[in-house]
This record gives sequence, structure tokens and C-alpha cells, in this order.
Amino acid sequence: MNTDTYQIVTERILERLQAGVIPWKHYSNLRSEESAPRNLVSGRPYHGVNYFLLSMMGFKSPYWLTFKQAKELGGHVRKGEHSMPITYWNFVEAEDRQTGKPKQIPFLRYYSVFNSLQVDGIDAKIPDLPSPRETTPNQEAERIVANMPNRPAIVNGPFPIACYSPSEDTVKMTDQKLCVSDERYYEVLLHELTHSTGHCSRLNREKDMGGWHSFGSREYSKEELVAEMGAAFLCAECGISQTTIEDSAAYIDGWVRHLKGDAKLVVQAAGKAQKAADYILNADGKE
Repeated sequence: MNTDTYQIVTERILERLQAGVIPWKHYSNLRSEESAPRNLVSGRPYHGVNYFLLSMMGFKSPYWLTFKQAKELGGHVRKGEHSMPITYWNFVEAEDRQTGKPKQIPFLRYYSVFNSLQVDGIDAKIPDLPSPRETTPNQEAERIVANMPNRPAIVNGPFPIACYSPSEDTVKMTDQKLCVSDERYYEVLLHELTHSTGHCSRLNREKDMGGWHSFGSREYSKEELVAEMGAAFLCAECGISQTTIEDSAAYIDGWVRHLKGDAKLVVQAAGKAQKAADYILNADGKE
């Protein structure tokens, strides 16, 4: 991509950073009441980081339960299946050393859950998926993805959110036919592929990102800036930037606010995003 294009996109995003905050873009037709992970017994949905952790596992069933709950329902977890930790805050009462008054001290706890598809002998009907829509491939986006060197695995399925897993070096995407639009599908795919360029086998941003996979951390927020800028650059290459630029700016603004208004990080992220976009575009001609 021409360097001027990178600069134009960067400037437009900087101009639009006051557009608002979109913490998470809506790109899936999977409605929350149908696809949000929730406990099979209580019916209560999981919130916060637990929502994202369970959604990213890629199970078609939104239902989760503990080993004890599975046993009480007459089922059993299949041998070899692995659980997922669910975090929650617990509080203990202690005396404030300065005031002598009681205070609540929070500490993080967890318990383990299994997806209903990992359990035999229970009744957990999978909700029907929404009717798929007609899709039209973006030929330029498809070419970019196909020609990305050392591309990670890409798995499409009925996932409520998309993600990149560094440990598996795999991008998980909601099926294009289950996305709200073709433009959203490609924008999110390019966002996740930009994340993948940070892998040690590619541009190796991991040494600078530390715990970027820890949702909400400063490292995670900085990496989100890189991924969104990279997606914006690549969307411009595909001719779909007009439909995504304002949402990208608002999304980035959300993470900048999380980083206490350090807007200069956008410019720093743009440099890393340019390297990521060049890698995906195979700009240096490497195979």
C-alpha cells in the first residue's frame, strides 16, 4: 500500500476520535438471547470477561455447567474434556488499620465449567440459528487474505464474537452469512489477522505486548489500537473504508479513553499497524 494512504487513513481516524465510544462492534446476527453463554441450570448469562472467554471457545451450544451440576442432572463429562475457568469476585470483611472501621476486601476466585456439548446424558437443546443472509465476496479482500504469507488458520462457525488465539495461532470468525454485512465480516477478519501478525513467527510484537491477551489490560488496549488501525488500512485497500472509518475511530477512542486519554498512542499504534498491514499485503515480496 502507498504510504500516503496510511497517512490519510491515520489523519481521518484522528479527526474522528471524538465521534463517541463503541466498546464492541456489533457484527454478528446471533442475538444475545440465543447465543450468549449462560448457565444451563440457573439460566443466568455470564458477564464481563467470562462472556468473552466462553464465547471464544467456539461451541455451538451457549449452555455451560459445573461438573457437579452435570452429575446432578444425571449426566457425565466425557473423558478427556477440559473445563474453562469462570472468574468472580469474593469479599471478606477486615478492619481498616487507619480508621478501625470494617471494610470489604475483594479477591478474585474462580470455578470451572464445561459446555453442554462436553457432557453426555443431559438435555440441552441448541438454539436455532438465525436465517443466513445472501453474501457477496469482496474479491480484493479475499485476494489479500489468500496471499498473506505464513497465514494463521482461519475457522468460520456460529461464533457470537471473533477472536485470534495466539496459543493456537488461529482466527475464529462468525460465518459471513451470519454477520450483519459483508463489509463488517471483512473488517473484523482483517482486524483479527492484524492481531495475528504479532505472533512470534511473524512480526513478534509479543515481546513488547506482555499480557496483551488479558482483557482490559493496558497491553491489550494498545494491541487493540494496532489491530484496528491495521484493519482500517487494509479496508482502504479493499475499497470499504468509507463504511468503516467512523466506527473504527469511535472504537479506537474507547481504548484511548481506557488508556487515560493518551491520544499519542494512536500515532504510535499507526506505525506498528503499518508494518502489520505491509506484512499481510506481502509488501516486501517475501513468500
